[in-house]
Amino acid sequence: MASVTTRRAALPRGGSGLAVAVVLALAAALASPARLGAAAAADGSSGGAPDWHVVSVSALLPSAVCSTAATAASNSSALSVVHRHGPCSPLLARSGGAPSHAEILDRDQDRVDTIHRRASGGAASRVNPARASKGVSLPARSGVSLGTGNYIVSVGLGTPRKDFAVVFDTGSDLSWVQCKPCGDCYEQQDPLFDPSQSSTYSPVPCGDAHCRGLDSSTCASGNKCRYEVVYGDQSQTDGNLVRDTLTLGSSQSSDDAIQGFVFGCGDDDSGLFGKADGLFGLGRAKVSLASQAAAKYGAGFSYCLPSSNGAAGYLSLGAAAPSNARFTAMVARRDTPSFYYLDLVGIKVGGRTVKVSQAVYAAPGTVIDSGTVITRLPDTAYRAVRAAFVRAMGGRYKRAAALSILDTCYDFTGHTTVQIPSVALAFAGGATVALDFSGVLYVAKVSQACLAFASNGDDTSIGILGNTQQKTFAVVYDVANQKIGFGAKACT
Repeated sequence: MASVTTRRAALPRGGSGLAVAVVLALAAALASPARLGAAAAADGSSGGAPDWHVVSVSALLPSAVCSTAATAASNSSALSVVHRHGPCSPLLARSGGAPSHAEILDRDQDRVDTIHRRASGGAASRVNPARASKGVSLPARSGVSLGTGNYIVSVGLGTPRKDFAVVFDTGSDLSWVQCKPCGDCYEQQDPLFDPSQSSTYSPVPCGDAHCRGLDSSTCASGNKCRYEVVYGDQSQTDGNLVRDTLTLGSSQSSDDAIQGFVFGCGDDDSGLFGKADGLFGLGRAKVSLASQAAAKYGAGFSYCLPSSNGAAGYLSLGAAAPSNARFTAMVARRDTPSFYYLDLVGIKVGGRTVKVSQAVYAAPGTVIDSGTVITRLPDTAYRAVRAAFVRAMGGRYKRAAALSILDTCYDFTGHTTVQIPSVALAFAGGATVALDFSGVLYVAKVSQACLAFASNGDDTSIGILGNTQQKTFAVVYDVANQKIGFGAKACT
């Protein structure tokens, strides 16, 4: 990982005339490499968030190699988390390469549109009518989720255990993998899950509470519970609800297994899943992985998303928190009970609070989501944050063209280092999260590095805390105590 340091003193406006103190600080950082954003504490405990990040331009570029194994987490159930399009992903080699940044951001907007429709009570998608001709009794109402996510984990299913690479998603509830026999499955990384080869497999009957609790379900022949999920990007999975043993982490021990785990056995699937073997949901419904694992590990989970797509983080069940974690209340919302809400109350840029009324953030509320890439703010807040960021950047760097939803971009061509104002998020209860450098900019290339925030387009749509701003933090979902925490420096 390339080096970075931070500064409180005001930096000069010229791109090449760094003060001596900054030069010395940067030289020290380059001589002793550290991860991006190393100086940022979750609560700004070192007198508040640093005013500036100073980073080498080489640190901006995505990594071409997988640099590390997963950071150790709190228990043996910890799963390694990698970006699905990065060099650590087992899916990349067989997926024909990663999509472009514009494609990733366009898909991100699809997901955001779905969150907004769900939060407002609107219909999020439509069922493909062609599926009705396949001889299966489809549910009257589609279970709608948010679209494919960005990070994957490997899990074990069945007895004996077979491993599968799946997307994990805090905005979805039902977990599923593709299964044999499959009428219409997309090409995936691993062989399909074969129920006939597992001694612990069983179908979920129609009268089961998990079946009745789905947004959509119907009864097929043989008293089998049939599910359907349509995602916001029009991806879709249909199949049978089943039970089998889920094994977490690398252990083969039954101590790390969840017996009778309920998930979907997809046999009619299509869409933008890449080569992923399926998806595991961490939402708040009874059928989610988080809810089913609560009796064994406790009500909650935590994860750390790495700063680089060439590194690994972790996902751990149970709500164990690092000692530096700072918490804010988890807000309950009856209209969209599967989402995790918190109260964003303010934002600092370069150490200064952006002048926006707390009522602007409070009116729509804020969802924290592992699958949304870019944080969305109410339009009034976004315009103020953007203006503060542009003022702080001054005239040091040439402006670049917009990138999809990102409208504040810079060209760092010809610069060895760059100076970027810090950004910190303030939450209800006093928790302040000083973002890692990787949470401030979304970098497509050196000539196009963009402020990693976007507008909702209005002040009424729900705000979303995206995964770019969550990077390097232990994000702790303490469901038992209804709070969400952020612990800095949890992974690189």
